[in-house]
Amino acid sequence: MKRLYILPALLATILLNPSFIVADQIQPLLDVGSDRQQAEEKSQSKIDQTDDDTSLIVNEFKTVSKQIEGLRVYNAQLTKQIEAQEARLKEIDRTMKEARIMQRQIPPFTRRMLAGLETSIELDLPFHMGERRERIAFAKAAIDNPTVSPAEGLRQVLEAYEVEAEYGRKIDTYKDTIEIDGQPREVNILRVGRLALLYQTSDADETGAWNNRLRQWEELGGSYRNPARLGLRIANKLATVDMIEVPVQNAEVPE
Repeated sequence: MKRLYILPALLATILLNPSFIVADQIQPLLDVGSDRQQAEEKSQSKIDQTDDDTSLIVNEFKTVSKQIEGLRVYNAQLTKQIEAQEARLKEIDRTMKEARIMQRQIPPFTRRMLAGLETSIELDLPFHMGERRERIAFAKAAIDNPTVSPAEGLRQVLEAYEVEAEYGRKIDTYKDTIEIDGQPREVNILRVGRLALLYQTSDADETGAWNNRLRQWEELGGSYRNPARLGLRIANKLATVDMIEVPVQNAEVPE
């Protein structure tokens, strides 16, 4: 009969005293809390990683956006440069076409110029004829030479024109052998630009001038002896420049 009174008391003591709870009854509760904490930690870790990844993506986006903007500016500049180069190429192409046209026109133009100069020399006062004809022949050879550019041929013709033009601004003298009355005579030639071409013998006994209308030498009167002598001295720089009297004829050419 005593056992019936002890059992309820023992049960009450066990229920009221936690130390009497069995460990394997508490452990599942602890495991559930630990799993939940680990899950929360994993979730937070994922959230942190996602935030880091998002920040990295944003920074990369900003960097790429700056690069794109730089490329946009560069492309705009490059487009302008290309347009300018294309315009320049069109201008060069137009210039080259014009140059090819001019290059085709230069040879006949040069030949006409040279022919005109040659005719002018033959109709001019007969001074330094060997030198002047040689210059014409040299220019002709250049024009006819296929290895010489048209521009170079034209340059040589223009150079010949310059030399001829220079003759008209100078006075000079030289010795030459001319035919007087059918006889060759060595004389001193005095050229006064293109106004007059005179001769005088070494002894100054005879003075004459070229008659361009008749294309022959003519003896002058004694009144031209001293002027011719003074002109020779001036040309030889033996006297100061002074006024001299020379016979001037018109440029009429015989038919």
